[in-house]
Amino acid sequence: MSSITEKDHQYVWHPFTHLKYAEVPVQIVRGEGAFFYDADGNKLLDSISSWWVNLHGHCHPYISQKVSEQLHTLEHAIFSSFTHEPAVKLAERLIGHLPKNQSKIFYSDNGSTAVEVGLKMVLQYWYNQGITKKKFIAFENAYHGDTFGGMSVGARNVFNNAFENLLFDVIHIPLPDAENIDQLKDTLQNWFTNHKHIAGFIFEPLVQGAAGMQIYEAQYLDELISICQEHKVVCIADEVMTGFGRTGEFFASNYLTNKPDIICLSKGLTGGYMPLGVTSCAQFIYDSCVSHDKTKTFFHGHSYTANSTACSAALASLDLMEKEETWTQIRLISQLNQGFVSKHQKHKALKDMRSKGTILALEINTEEHTHYLNNASESIASYFLKNGIIVRPLGNILYIIPPYCITETELKQVFEVIERFLDQL
Repeated sequence: MSSITEKDHQYVWHPFTHLKYAEVPVQIVRGEGAFFYDADGNKLLDSISSWWVNLHGHCHPYISQKVSEQLHTLEHAIFSSFTHEPAVKLAERLIGHLPKNQSKIFYSDNGSTAVEVGLKMVLQYWYNQGITKKKFIAFENAYHGDTFGGMSVGARNVFNNAFENLLFDVIHIPLPDAENIDQLKDTLQNWFTNHKHIAGFIFEPLVQGAAGMQIYEAQYLDELISICQEHKVVCIADEVMTGFGRTGEFFASNYLTNKPDIICLSKGLTGGYMPLGVTSCAQFIYDSCVSHDKTKTFFHGHSYTANSTACSAALASLDLMEKEETWTQIRLISQLNQGFVSKHQKHKALKDMRSKGTILALEINTEEHTHYLNNASESIASYFLKNGIIVRPLGNILYIIPPYCITETELKQVFEVIERFLDQL
């Protein structure tokens, strides 16, 4: 064991880690493109984009250059009563890509806080009008982060059991599909007609990430949003994972006819370089906080709000996102994923296989039911690591969500390891 891993064990508490049974963490010393290199000299393909954040590959020379330039100009500045060019440029460019109803950008630090800001915007909107509406609707099995608001609108599960009695009450409904959409619409209509206290509806559009990459159709979500907006229920799209090309469109909300009123972004926002969160909103949300009454101010902020270095990383990542070669890669990954699903959909080792854009998920058949704590997780991760591939299964859900720089040869190598893994089960 190296001195770094020894000191790690002595001093560091890792996230989402079963501390009693945790293996010695792999020491990463360098990243380049789709690969990490560990302290033992092993080359490891990062097939999950380092927790879904790394869009363009590790240590991308263009983003690194732009971050370096910014560090020599302005590393950070207080963002209350002050502004700077990277934050303004980033806001302008994001608004240019987001649905047309979005008009303002609020900066924060990560995905959880981007969601927290969205929830607070909704509550502030109703409060400023003197209307008591505090209830939210969310999907079953949702994950919206680890702040108390994010946990409240998320599923009640292992992520928040210890805090359950402190979470606010939320109406959870199943994902819409062809079989239940009519019933869901009737249920919503009934609630909105008989209960006037529902403030907002939050959802992960098209793909529920931490729930096991659960995929559902835009047309059914569209119908639910339509009913919500008909009854003035504010709609929040949590695009922390689905944003920036992951589903095959710039944003998953692009698949929708009825656009959300608020959109939460993070993860791929800076290309995996620095923590940054964004919550965009429609003009009516912003206008509700414009008042001579100071108590109607949106009192939310962070010390590192709109960090100029992080904004520069995001601008550089956007430069790459706007290049045709990036979208050629996104389309290639999407097509290869779909081909792999078609080839192996009925494999005996699988309960299900699904893909959306650059996201591919395999639900492994195990004696345990499908859930986050399924014991298959560790053995799956170990098998792939021994074969030079980094994965982080969600229980018995094996998924890949690679950086866009991955080549066809490299992705097919991942597929080959998946095939060998399935065939030995």
